[in-house]
Amino acid sequence: MSGTEQPNDLHRAVRQLSERLTALEERFSPGTGEPTPQDDQHSSDTFWALEGLRARLATHPATADGAVMLVGSVALPSGAPVQWQQAAGSAEMFDTDWSDRAASFAALGHPIRLELLRHVLCGTHSTAELAALETLGTTGQLHHHLRQLLSAGWLKQGARGSYEVPAARIVPLLVCLTAVET
Repeated sequence: MSGTEQPNDLHRAVRQLSERLTALEERFSPGTGEPTPQDDQHSSDTFWALEGLRARLATHPATADGAVMLVGSVALPSGAPVQWQQAAGSAEMFDTDWSDRAASFAALGHPIRLELLRHVLCGTHSTAELAALETLGTTGQLHHHLRQLLSAGWLKQGARGSYEVPAARIVPLLVCLTAVET
């Protein structure tokens, strides 16, 4: 081996190592939030909603920096269909005071209220039917929880003594529950 071949071999080896390192860094760097084609566990179908959102970001000035979206198409246990879509630009969200949303989250922060919402979504609508469910506590406790959910907009009152989850809250509620799954 001559003296000129060794530096060329060394340069080639360093270049190859550099390319491999760059590829590894791109694949495993945290915080990109983007799926990588090398992930065997993810197919293109897994991120179909994300890909659709990303394709539309640049078309609207409010979403040029990114966006969050919740979307759902649900059949309630009664068979009633519910469809909902809601999106917001991420820049707008980071510039907004979030404290005014605390009451809505707080209303969901009690296990009995979550159980109450589940029963209403499953078809138990009247105060009398809800009061007959032991898991919802006493009548006084039930009314307290109903008031909290009503004031936060998670429930609305239909006919006197009858409650329902507004259509605009069904998918967001299910998204919140999905988001906290462990």
